[in-house]
Parts: sequence; C-alpha cells; structure tokens
Amino acid sequence: MRAVIQRARYGSVSVDEKIIAEIQKGLVILLGVGPEDTEAEAQAMARKAALLRIFEDDQGKMNRSILDIGGEALVVSQFTLYGDTRKGNRPSFIGAAQPDLARPLVERFADFLREQGIPTQTGEFGTEMLVKIENAGPVTILLEM
Repeated sequence: MRAVIQRARYGSVSVDEKIIAEIQKGLVILLGVGPEDTEAEAQAMARKAALLRIFEDDQGKMNRSILDIGGEALVVSQFTLYGDTRKGNRPSFIGAAQPDLARPLVERFADFLREQGIPTQTGEFGTEMLVKIENAGPVTILLEM
C-alpha cells in the first residue's frame, strides 16, 4: 500500500463538475493498493496517517497530528501510484491491485480513519475525478507499507 499524504488547507473531489467530497483543514490522502495488500496494511497505514505529526504547534514546529488539531481527511483512490516507468515512457500499472481487491481496502482505510475519530470523506472509486488540493506548507509525505 502506498500513500501520498498532503497537509491541506482545503481539498475537494468533483465528478462531472459536481463536488462529491470536500474538507477544510486536514489531510488529503492519495491511496494506492498493491496486489498483496491486506486489511492489516490498510489499518496500519490509517494509524500512521492519523498519528503523523505534520501540523504546527504554537512554536511553529511540526508536533501535532490531525487528531490533535481536529482536522478532516479526504481519501482518494490512486492506482497510478503503482505506475512503473522503468521501461519506456508509458507507465505500466500491472503492479496495482485489481479493483475487486483495491476498492474494499480503500473503503476499509477510510473506515479505520473514521474509527479513530477523524471525519473522513472519499472520492469515487474507478471514476474520473477532479481533485483540488491546497497543500499547506507545502507538506507532502510518502508512506509505503
């Protein structure tokens, strides 16, 4: 499982020019699922994301988590995180999980965030989406389980 986690002032997902998910201060998480991933990886990744101390404290140091600031999360499925460009210039996505495995793990990941008390919205799996992210900092973290 791979995630690009961005500290955001705002994030939204639109489908057919209609906003289907929107957050204010929190995390926008682009999540990719590999063929060997399980619910255990989804749970571990959600816990790591929830506890990442990438929000500033009163001294301006990154010491606070999304839980500490009462932030929100926006989770967007992103199979292209498994794009392989080692051969040629067109990415191969054979390293990404098939939708029948990926969809439930993305949903479980979002559920695990909710279970930790983080208000969480999601994009629409398998759909062409427009994702808007106001990356604050900018702060972008790559995670892999």
